[in-house]
Amino acid sequence: MVKIGIIGGSGLDDPKILKDAKETEIETPYGMPSSRLTEGTIEGVQVALIARHGKKHQFPPTNVNYRANIWALKKAGCTHILATTAVGSLREEIGRGDLVIPDQFIDFTRHRIITFHESFENGAVHTPMAEPFSKELRNILIQTCKELKLKHHEKGTVVTIEGPRFSTKAESRMFRLWGADIINMSIAPEAALANEAGVPYAAVAMSTDYDCIFDDMPPVTWEDILKVFGQNVEKVTNVLLAAIPKIK
Repeated sequence: MVKIGIIGGSGLDDPKILKDAKETEIETPYGMPSSRLTEGTIEGVQVALIARHGKKHQFPPTNVNYRANIWALKKAGCTHILATTAVGSLREEIGRGDLVIPDQFIDFTRHRIITFHESFENGAVHTPMAEPFSKELRNILIQTCKELKLKHHEKGTVVTIEGPRFSTKAESRMFRLWGADIINMSIAPEAALANEAGVPYAAVAMSTDYDCIFDDMPPVTWEDILKVFGQNVEKVTNVLLAAIPKIK
């Protein structure tokens, strides 16, 4: 049976999108997840929603228990995971409010635990990561964006930085030279852990700003992110609502 895990990023963890919602607390070998799971249905499909940063946004990116979050969703029976996230754009063509369906990541975090395999006592485990995002899920998300006539980008490389500070101009330019298209503080560890757990994972990213890549635009602020996000959050919600019934 299909069951979809949704990892809600900033402003995208609203349990109102679920029918017959109830909260479930799940303990994991890695501690408690960021929030209780809110379980319910969307168009008859079982769904479990977790707030990445906590219900009160109390966990900064470095302190999110990514392992517990992924483990909890898998323990709850989730067969697929869809993540949502706010991102900064490193490309002129990716404008504020645009959606991006990432196909690659660059992990520039430094203080995260990004594997379930802390010991090779029972044999070495090196998880393939050439294609970190599920092609099947990405295709469904892309097709849904087309159907809803939303401005979107069918692929993109996301660089995940440690945070919680934003980038310097030098860093922003470096990431662009590396081939990154968008930047955030959460997706790479999540995608890697989902792959290790054997759960197909894909993300819907919303561009909220231009980081600090362009001299003729003001650098990103948290207030600007919240403003753009609030104006466009319905786009991501609509994509999830329309995409989930298509997942088999």
